[in-house]
Amino acid sequence: MPGNEENTPRINHEITSSQVLLVDENGVKVGITSTNEAIRMAQEQSLDLVEVAPLAQPPVCRIMDYGKYRYQLQKKEKDARKKQKVQELKEIKMRPKIDDHDFDFKTKAVRTFLEKGHRVKVSVFFRGREMSFLDRGEEVLNRVMAECEDVGKSESKPVMEGRYMRLLLTPITGSTGTKASKPKGEE
Repeated sequence: MPGNEENTPRINHEITSSQVLLVDENGVKVGITSTNEAIRMAQEQSLDLVEVAPLAQPPVCRIMDYGKYRYQLQKKEKDARKKQKVQELKEIKMRPKIDDHDFDFKTKAVRTFLEKGHRVKVSVFFRGREMSFLDRGEEVLNRVMAECEDVGKSESKPVMEGRYMRLLLTPITGSTGTKASKPKGEE
């Protein structure tokens, strides 16, 4: 039964109040009437009496086609879910001695993710003696920040986590972030 769930409105004989503020199918306020009279009026028009504001005194009820109403609600929820942007966390891994071509290729991927609205975690992995040159990893992350400053921003400075130095970039809302805005020769 629809009225058993908390988030669905009560309809027809599920309405417990003795009097209701009635609104007809055209949205015109009829006034305060007894619940039985309101149910009878709805049944005469082959419609349902639906409690739309149960907390009001007296509760507000409307005469409508409940099946059609539920269908429209489901359709609105589906459209809302379709338009909802799901933001994922993408990760790009680099090394402190990364080659320029590899750096450009991975930075391009970071830009693409940011333009699509995803958050990006850029990680620099240190092996062996590289741990004594943490400043090189920080330089790599600062270069990534500089390359992507028009499409993303960093919440904080690069952070060390074990053998990884990490940086989290979030997309700038409302940016178009095209590659044409920054000439290729600038570095």
